[in-house]
Order: sequence, then C-alpha cells, then structure tokens
Amino acid sequence: MTKTTTKSFKLFNNEDAVIFGINDANLNLLAEQFQISVHPFGDRVDLQGAPQEVSLVASILKHLTNLLHSGIQIGQADVISAAQMAQEGKLDYFEDLYNEVIITDAKGHPVRVRNLGQRQYIQTIKHHDITFGIGPAGTGKTYLAVAMAVAALKKSQVQRLILTRPAVEAGENLGFLPGDLKEKVDPYLRPIYDALYAIMGREHTNRLLERGVIEIAPLAYMRGRTLDEAFVILDEAQNTTQEQMKMFLTRLGFNSQMIVNGDLTQIDLPRHSRSGLLQAQEILRHLPHIGFVDFQASDVVRHPVVAEIIKAYAQKTKE
Repeated sequence: MTKTTTKSFKLFNNEDAVIFGINDANLNLLAEQFQISVHPFGDRVDLQGAPQEVSLVASILKHLTNLLHSGIQIGQADVISAAQMAQEGKLDYFEDLYNEVIITDAKGHPVRVRNLGQRQYIQTIKHHDITFGIGPAGTGKTYLAVAMAVAALKKSQVQRLILTRPAVEAGENLGFLPGDLKEKVDPYLRPIYDALYAIMGREHTNRLLERGVIEIAPLAYMRGRTLDEAFVILDEAQNTTQEQMKMFLTRLGFNSQMIVNGDLTQIDLPRHSRSGLLQAQEILRHLPHIGFVDFQASDVVRHPVVAEIIKAYAQKTKE
C-alpha cells in the first residue's frame, strides 16, 4: 500500500494566491505532474499524496512565492520550468535563473532563461564565436538566439543581424507555391520573423529590414560573402548539406558571431544527402572557439504534453 501524507502550504497573504493560476490552473498542473491532490482554501493549499512528491510541490510553491515577492510575474511557463527542475533534483537553482534579464521584449516583458539548458546556451553564446544549439523544438533555441542578437545590436556590439535558414521542401514543392521568390521563401522563415516581432515589435523590425540592418534570407544567399560586424543565426541547420554548412561557417568575419540551431531528429533532406549539422558536430565539437549545447526533451518550455510527445517518439525510434 502506497504511503500518503497531507501537508498545508500557507501563503503570506491572499494576494499571493496569484501563483495558483487562473481557476487554479497552475495547481492543477502540479497535481497532474506529481500525481497528488491539491485543495486550495483562501491563503493556503492542502497537498495530499506520496511524501516526496508533496514535499517537492510545497518547495515549488515556496520558490514561486519568493519570485512573486521579488516583483516577477508568475506564468504557467514558470510553473512548468519549476516542475521540470524539481523532477531532475535541480530545484535549488530555480530562482537563480531569474537573476539576469537578456532583453526586454516589445511588450515590456523581461526575456529570461527558463531552465538550466537555456542558461548554458546563453553562457555558451557569450563566450564563443560560434555556438551550436542542438535539440528538439520548443527548447527556445530560435527565440533566445534572436534575443541575444537584438541585445548585441542595441549595445552596438554588431552593426547588423543576418538570419537565415535552408529552404528545404518538406513534402511540398516551392515551384507550386504562389508569388515571387520572396513570397515563396518567406513561409520557411516565419519562425524568425515571429521571434523578431515578439522582441522588437512589428513596426521597428520592418524599419530595420528596410534599412538593411536586419537581413532575413535563404541560406543560398550567403554564398561568396564575408560577414563582418554581424550577428548571424542559422536556423533549421539539420537541413543543410555538408557543403552548405562548410560554406556558411566560413562566412564568419571580424567582430562577428554565429549561432547554428537545429534538431537532428527533424532532417528533411533527400535520403542520399547527409546533414551538414551532423557532420559539423562530429568535426568541430572540440575546437576551442566553438561551443555546443545539447538540449533535451526536459528543456522543452511548452505545454507538458509536448515534452511527453518528444520522449514517446524518441523511445519509439530506439525500438
């Protein structure tokens, strides 16, 4: 018979109940993640379940309350991050993630890392000329890369941003899409536009695009160039060929920095082509000025079911 215990977590005041979420959504999320029962009563919540799980949820609520008191708004993403770190035995480091603000987004909200994987990613970018971020979608690779690029531009550390990705046809044919070349290619670059709009706002982004301060283009447009004083991001790098990857990496100029992001489980290249990202990590991983960060499913900062889907597919692949 499984042993259960009941523990009450008391808030400092009724206003702190905001950490419970709208209609107690955050509490319900924790209850599901840790398989316990939660019963909120005004300024307290009763937790019932396995002793270790109950203790973890109480600790999570304490950390969330501390962040709230330090002026940080608590959202569901924060609760998910805390739960993931608690399950990995790393909850003691949770509050440390909020010590640094990378940049303030277009709505005035601070952009911070959400987990230790993201913190390692940011630190690697700061200390390397080229950084590879490899791992599943939803880990924040593109968004954080764009945030770091915009921050560098605002500090005048670089003069321009160059954002690119290969236009690989994943089951569709560019030739059958309507419009000119830009209109055909733009859908492939949409995640980059979305990140820029979120961080800088649509109007400001479009002004910088018109002035050439920000350039968003397919990878093929990088050939033959030397990119000086630029922050360059290659997204969806798993879909580069070996030749394309070498071409891109050798575009690095003086006072420039590169980030290469990709997910090796999402390669859409023809079967006879080998991913340039796969080759690059084999050849370059131990070079001193190049950093690699390997994201895991536990680093996914989306609805918890997304991480479960990634894990399920990974397990199926191993079978």
